Amino acid sequence: MNSDDLRYELTLLRDLGFTHLDIRQPAATPSATDDARSADNRQRGEAAELLAGLKAIAVVCEKCKLSKSRTQVVYGEGNPNADLMFIGEAPGRDEDLKGEPFVGRAGQLLTDIIKAMKLTRDDVYIANVVKCRPPENRNPEPDELEACHPYIQRQVEIIQPRVIVTLGRFALQSLTGKTYGISSARGQWLDYNGVKVMPTYHPAYLLRTPSAKKDVWADMKKVIAELGGESGT
Repeated sequence: MNSDDLRYELTLLRDLGFTHLDIRQPAATPSATDDARSADNRQRGEAAELLAGLKAIAVVCEKCKLSKSRTQVVYGEGNPNADLMFIGEAPGRDEDLKGEPFVGRAGQLLTDIIKAMKLTRDDVYIANVVKCRPPENRNPEPDELEACHPYIQRQVEIIQPRVIVTLGRFALQSLTGKTYGISSARGQWLDYNGVKVMPTYHPAYLLRTPSAKKDVWADMKKVIAELGGESGT
């Protein structure tokens, strides 16, 4: 609108009896998108709060003998509303010292795998079925797995991921309660309480057996496709 048109409009409005104009922007009416975003933000906040409450219980847990030898409880970290959740077996020395999951050499390899999936650690959630380090990185014992099971079970319930990737035999067996062999189960879709589960090798195994990396990447391509991304090459 040019100046002559504007002058005409203002003269017309004056002649119609308008003595002033309210040039403020009208208040925005909440849209369906706004409502959905608000609900999503509430859900994210609720999940984060629930996870924090569970962590407060876990960090003082003394349900098994690992509580006597641990430095820190390694609870888990990441997006509280992640579509993708990685579940490992138990913390190692580096994780025990830092209180964070997968921060050693195996953790760096897991980070690289996540990056290759065009994601970051902030996009996913990472945890272990056992929250305290077994001495000398030995395998978790049955009573330790049983004592920690309610924590990982509740984490999955809170996060509600679309896909869980289990890393190694103990993670798979403890989560599902079934005696799967990792070599035969990896790459095959399983189910855990309605959530799709992709078993694969633990990154520590890949450090010892680099030739198995191609198998893990084949598994991750299935995960990418399930989540709606490109399957990669």
